[in-house]
Amino acid sequence: MNRLNKLFESKKDNLLSIYFTAGYPELNTTVAIAEALEKAGVDFLEIGFPYSDPVADGPTIQHSSERALENGMNLNQLFEELKDLRERVSIPVLLMGYFNPMLQYGIERFCKKAVEAGVDGVIVPDLPMYEYETLYSRYFIDNGLSNIFLVTPQTSQERVRRIDSLSNSFIYLLSSSSITGKNLQLSNAIEDYYKRIKAMQLKNPAIIGFGISSNETFKKACEYARGAIVGSAFVKFLEQDNYLERIPEFIKSIKN
Repeated sequence: MNRLNKLFESKKDNLLSIYFTAGYPELNTTVAIAEALEKAGVDFLEIGFPYSDPVADGPTIQHSSERALENGMNLNQLFEELKDLRERVSIPVLLMGYFNPMLQYGIERFCKKAVEAGVDGVIVPDLPMYEYETLYSRYFIDNGLSNIFLVTPQTSQERVRRIDSLSNSFIYLLSSSSITGKNLQLSNAIEDYYKRIKAMQLKNPAIIGFGISSNETFKKACEYARGAIVGSAFVKFLEQDNYLERIPEFIKSIKN
């Protein structure tokens, strides 16, 4: 089992994941932020690699991507920063970003470098399932790298089943079809969607993302899934002075 599988085997509920953008607010802080998050009690991490056209992201993460690119962040820089990741961080780590930078870097090369750095999985919102399955899955599988698929309220049951069959760690359950940074709004339709996914008894656990920004929204998400992902709220938090020292208080505010 990889680190993700071991985590889901050992902890059954209230899993907390944090997303942040590599290179924001500064270069050479990726591992320091990851280390501080682990010490504060986070269960696993998503490190975003910036892209100039982040179509699924709201203003906060878009801004962090722009700043990171201005700071000089790219995939070469990221893998250089991650060289000592596993000397300082033991929890599962995923990379999250868009397909274009990966394609330019080379998919096989990207997967190899990610695993060499100690990365456990990748989330690529704009990589179609069919293209992954027919063109790229061998690079992920051969390197033991999990590909995390996204499910929205509009995803058909048939497609969810197919995603479940292609997955080997967890499924990223979007709280809506909106961009990142929107507050979690629970309507009857969204609750029905969560209940529908839960009733399917998928082999892979579900983690809810988009709109999780407080203890209230974290607890609500955990009623329907194994855990939740906080992204925009943490990226916004990083705008503060002395953010590294204050990470424990931020995580405490989410986990309560």
